[in-house]
Amino acid sequence: MRAVVVEQYGQAPVVREVADPEPPPGGVVVRVHATGLCRSDWHAWAGHDDGVTLPLVPGHELAGTVVAVAPDVRRWRVGARVTTPFVCGCGRCAWCTSGQAQVCPDQTQPGFTHDGSFAELVALRAADTNLVAVPDAVGDAAAASLGCRFATAYRALSARADLRPGEWVTVVGAGGVGLSAVMIAVARGARVVAVDRSPAALDLARRLGAEHTVLAADPTDGHEAGRDVGPGPSRVAEEVHDLTGGGTHVALDAVGSAATCADAIHSLRRRGRHVQVGLLPAVDGHPPVPMDRVVAWEIDVLGSHGMAAADYPALLAEVERGALRPQDLLERVVDLDEGARLLPGVATASPAGITVIDPRLPVRG
Repeated sequence: MRAVVVEQYGQAPVVREVADPEPPPGGVVVRVHATGLCRSDWHAWAGHDDGVTLPLVPGHELAGTVVAVAPDVRRWRVGARVTTPFVCGCGRCAWCTSGQAQVCPDQTQPGFTHDGSFAELVALRAADTNLVAVPDAVGDAAAASLGCRFATAYRALSARADLRPGEWVTVVGAGGVGLSAVMIAVARGARVVAVDRSPAALDLARRLGAEHTVLAADPTDGHEAGRDVGPGPSRVAEEVHDLTGGGTHVALDAVGSAATCADAIHSLRRRGRHVQVGLLPAVDGHPPVPMDRVVAWEIDVLGSHGMAAADYPALLAEVERGALRPQDLLERVVDLDEGARLLPGVATASPAGITVIDPRLPVRG
């Protein structure tokens, strides 16, 4: 099969022929119809994840059709149209059997612990625990976006932050996760402030229902990803406080940097709830977090790591009835070659929406 392969960290990936995968014990092989190009894939390419071994086929958001099934799989047959969370539980531990596979200690993640979905075929482990049937009314690109970004935002706001109608929420980062969070928060009757460095992304956030937007790209304040975080609130946080009359009830960092984490926490009102979704690469051991504000204002700091397959039915029901429309976040569909070209620039690009790779598209030229 053809696949995108990362052979060296930080170097341009290549598209080449690799061996077709076989279904692992308890697993399946899926023919990939759509796979999202995500910032998490960039982290793996950049070498930020110590669980990655090269060479590697990246890709962890996917939808497709089952084409091979291990003999011990009970629930799935060839031809089933499926998606999967990016965190695949082992199916045996107490976390998996209680429906919390997103924190399984023996989890696997396509595109990280083993070859992923930037390919024509992908092998998935523990299929009876991890696969999710895709309804006919949900398209391939929309289903693929559920695997990481949309499902992550859904669980972060509903199960972790317990977002309620009428509450204010700051969403820092209007990429795939952040725009998903805007859509989900608005659907729940919350009032949204979206923060991003891209005017185009903020325009889309407004179209999705954000009540206010804050441009975080002012070069005069020095507040860029990776800078030293000062002791007090930034201009961004101060603007959020002004717009909301004292800060938001919930803040979500969908980027993952010291600066964006600090902005999100400082944007909260007293006794607010912060949800960290974006991965924070280590900076001199650990990135700084404004714990003085967390303690003094009794801020709840919550981690959120994807969503287990057991929780997908509620999300899919909202998508089926049109309450949530992940397909509206789709910006473009590209082939494997274009996906390989785009991967190194994911962290610095500012597309207003989600890019999906379709490995079935013909080879160019």
